Formats: sequence, structure tokens, C-alpha cells
Amino acid sequence: DGTEPSHMHYENDENYFRGYEWWLMKEAKKRNPKIKLIGLPWAFPGWIGKGENWPYDYPDITAYYIVSWILGAKQYHDLDIDYIGIWNERAFNSKYIKLLRYTLDKHGLEQVRIIASDRLWEPISFVMMIDSELHGVVDVIGAHYPGTKTVQNAILTGKKLWSSEDYSTFNDDVGAGCWARILNQNYVNGNMTSTIAWNLVASYYEELPFGRCGLMTAQEPWSGHYKVESPIWITAHTTQFTQPGWSYLQMDGHLEGGGSFVALTDGLGNLTIIIETMSHNHSKCIRPPLPNFNVIPQRATFYLRGSFYMVETLQVWHSRLDFESGHSSLFQKLRPVKVWKGRFSLDLNVDEVYTLTTLKTGRKYGCPEPPPPQPFPSNYKDDFNIRNPPFSEAPNFADQTGVFEYFVNASDPGDHVFTLRQVVVQRPITWVSDADQTISVIGNFKWVNMTVTCDIYIEKPRDGGVFIAGRVDNGGIYVRRTKGVFFWVFADGTYRVTGDLAGEEILMKGLAGVRDNAWHTLTLNIQGNSASGLLNGYPLWENVTISKPQNGWAALGTRSFELAQFDNFQVE
Repeated sequence: DGTEPSHMHYENDENYFRGYEWWLMKEAKKRNPKIKLIGLPWAFPGWIGKGENWPYDYPDITAYYIVSWILGAKQYHDLDIDYIGIWNERAFNSKYIKLLRYTLDKHGLEQVRIIASDRLWEPISFVMMIDSELHGVVDVIGAHYPGTKTVQNAILTGKKLWSSEDYSTFNDDVGAGCWARILNQNYVNGNMTSTIAWNLVASYYEELPFGRCGLMTAQEPWSGHYKVESPIWITAHTTQFTQPGWSYLQMDGHLEGGGSFVALTDGLGNLTIIIETMSHNHSKCIRPPLPNFNVIPQRATFYLRGSFYMVETLQVWHSRLDFESGHSSLFQKLRPVKVWKGRFSLDLNVDEVYTLTTLKTGRKYGCPEPPPPQPFPSNYKDDFNIRNPPFSEAPNFADQTGVFEYFVNASDPGDHVFTLRQVVVQRPITWVSDADQTISVIGNFKWVNMTVTCDIYIEKPRDGGVFIAGRVDNGGIYVRRTKGVFFWVFADGTYRVTGDLAGEEILMKGLAGVRDNAWHTLTLNIQGNSASGLLNGYPLWENVTISKPQNGWAALGTRSFELAQFDNFQVE
């Protein structure tokens, strides 16, 4: 769903105040000081690979880059990173993992634990079984979207098993059903003692890939509107009554009529039981495919033994996902259950979640109503004139390839001291296919007719170039196939109008007289099936026919990974 700025854009560059993650981690710690922090690289800056699209040729450099981030988190934000991963859903390298452990220890970071390999259970489990040194340095085996199952080799390692990325499902009640089912069954079927949802909050334009695949939705920073979706309350059934450090009790957690239960304890006498009876069609996750199963209403009797035999009452919290009426009941406190001689019974319907617990701390927080939803402003401008910005990037711009940051032009005579600058000058070691151009999108995907204006400054001589665009239809992992109306100017004095970001579908071209290291104003006007462009307020081209896309965002960007500046952006 876009790019994030690295703490080291270049070899000699370090900055621990870029992007939103530092802010997010600190806000999370304010609310729950015991929350765990995990780092996992998706991509790496290009300099790490010295020109190769591979992070393991120079493992000492990669380890230095990762450990710098962990040290910076502590030094500049007093954040302790608890776990570090290898490379999201890509190959691992045993030599690198061992060197990472060595480098962490050398910098006094023995407490930081290593997760591997954030892909599938294999081959990491097998390699750990035959390489005792690797076995010694990996603390957690993390698999993505395991479908609640593990493999024999993973169990044989004796390591903690985690579903280190899961969910990724549209956050309606079916998404809540998916989440309820896997939170329990990842342990019941697969012995996994952690399940991590991608993503936490859907705070990106909904039309980007995997729109609203977060536990809640907050995708209107301009209005402040957000929605606490049902997966949040499903989460609460587990997280309000357990903590990291609690232990799962080992038993068969399958219910006779379908569904599952887990039981956890803090080892100090507290007990939490979570029951789910999600039906097949109401709990499908985005992946993997879900084999058929049946769930029927049932009466379940539970027996408490050992130290739990003395428990007399359990607090009860209940959710019922109602797919008929659409009026689900979420996280309601019911009457406590009396436990008699270590046993109690419950009548369980389909598509329900129960938490039974000795803890009396549960709460369904009342929040003030968020502001009502509003579309993105139909007349929007940003001159980037901000002396001490709270973030390194301008609001509402969503970088899809490259990184666009606030910049101060100390040498500028005055009109363009504060600008927005694209700063990535080398293709990253990519996770998926970034574009060959840089691009940041903004606005309302439903926009049809629009005028986009922006001052531009090409920094790269000869083959440098920049664009402004409208009706931009794609981003994220699909950014290479982005279409729209793109108005390009180049340092060699030419211009182009193309129907795509790749620049292959040429609609118009000619001479513009733009040069590098000078400011120019571009205006793009799209009305119906016609577009026109102005340079410095004078018509440069007009009557270019536009067939599709019929709508999309506004955007700006560069021809390649090159420095360029933008100022006085406006879209109507």
C-alpha cells in the first residue's frame, strides 16, 4: 500500500525521525507499556546491495543497517524493540541470521529476539534441524497465513511457533469471524502462541490494494472520521484477559459440535477461556482457502481441575455475529457463570465468541462519536511552508514508489525555501515490483474532472524529469501497471503526455523548453474525455483525447529514482 522512509536513505545518512512508525510505537506504549514491538524489513535501500537486488551479499552491511534502527529506537525514542525479523516473505540466509545475532550481542542487544523467516514453515524448520548454530540463534519460527496448521519439523525444533502475519481480510463481520476463528485455532490446530494481524488500522486510501483489511478503519485524516470495526471487539475477547507471558494450557481444544476453545493462565491462579463457534461461510479469511466444516448449536460442559478446581465464578463476555439482521452484539458483559465442583455448562449457538475469566478488568470503552465522514476536499492546496513539521512527509500524500519529504532550500531567494522533495536516488532492494518511476498519490479516487497545478524543479541534468497527473488508478503492489493522465517535462527541454506511469502509452509529445535547476509551473486540466496542459500559465498542449481511466487520484513524481522538488501543489 505504499512506501515508507528508511532511517538510512544513503550510506552516510542516519535519521530516526522519518515516517509515522516512531510516533505510532510511542502512542502504543502510552496506552499499553507492556505491548511488544517487532521490526521486519519489507525492502532495503539500494546501497545495501551495492547495485544488486539482494540483501545478503554483504551481510555485515545489512546487519549494521538493522541494528542501527534498533539502537536509534532506543537512543532517540526510548523504545525497546523486542523482536526482529529477517526479510518479509522472501528468502532467508543462515549466514546473515547468525551474523545478525552476533551484531546484536556485540551492541548489548542480547534481549532482542530473532524471528525467522516470515514466509512458510519450510525450509526454515528443516534447516534449523540440521544446523545447530542456526537453531541456537532463532528464537521464534514465524509463518505467514498458515491456515491454522503447522508442520512436524517446526514442532520438532522445540521453538515458539507464531503466525507472524495473518488475517488481511476485509473488516466486516466475516472478517471478524475469520479473526475469531484463527485467534483460537492457530493454537488449537497449529500450536501457535501468537497471531499477528496485517494490518492494525486501515489508514490508507481504500482503493489501494487490500482496502479496509485492518482491524479497524481510519482512512479520513482530513475529516477525523474513523470506525471501530467488529474485529476490534473480537480482539478484545483475547487481549483484555491475557498478556504476553501468559501460557496456553495444553489440551484438545476442539468442540464436539464444531468450533474451538483455548485456556490460558498467568501462572498466578488466573484463568481465561475463549470459545468460538464460527461457521465456515462466516469466517473465511482472504487466504489460504478454507476446507469445509460444520458447526451446530451445542451444550458444552467444561471441567476445571488442579489449582482451578477452587474457582467459584467466572466473568462472562459475549459476542454474536448476526449475519441475518446485520445487528451483531459485540463484546457484551453477561451474568457471571457459577462453577460448581469444578464444572460448568454453556449453551453455544453458531457464530459466537465467549470469554470466561477470573479477571474482573474487562471494559467496553465508550468513546465520543467520531466526526462524520467527509470526502477529500474538492479544492486542496499545500505550499509545504512549515518550519518544524510534526512528520517528515506532507499530509495526505501517499508515496507509492520513492519517498517525498519536506525540504528546506537554504539557498533559495525566498519563493521556494520550503518544498517537497523526492529523495530516493537508487532503486531499493524491492519486496515486490516498485515502479521505475517515483510517484505519490493524493485526493479522492472518485474524482473525474480536475485541474492539478504544481511548481516543479528538476535537479537531475540531461535525463531528469518530473510529472503531475490525474485520474491515477493504481498503487501499492500494482504500481507498475498504473494508468492515468500523466504530464511530463524533461531536463532536455521536451514534454510528453502519457496514459500510464511507465510512459509507454504516448498521447502527445513536443518541445517545452523546461530546463533543470529552475522552477516551472505545470497545470494539467482534465474535463470529460479531453485534457490540456499549461506551462508557466501558458497553453502548451490541448485537446488530447482521454478514454480511460474514467476517474482516479491526483499525483506527482519523477521519471527515475532522482532528486526533484515540488511546491505550491493545488488540485481542484
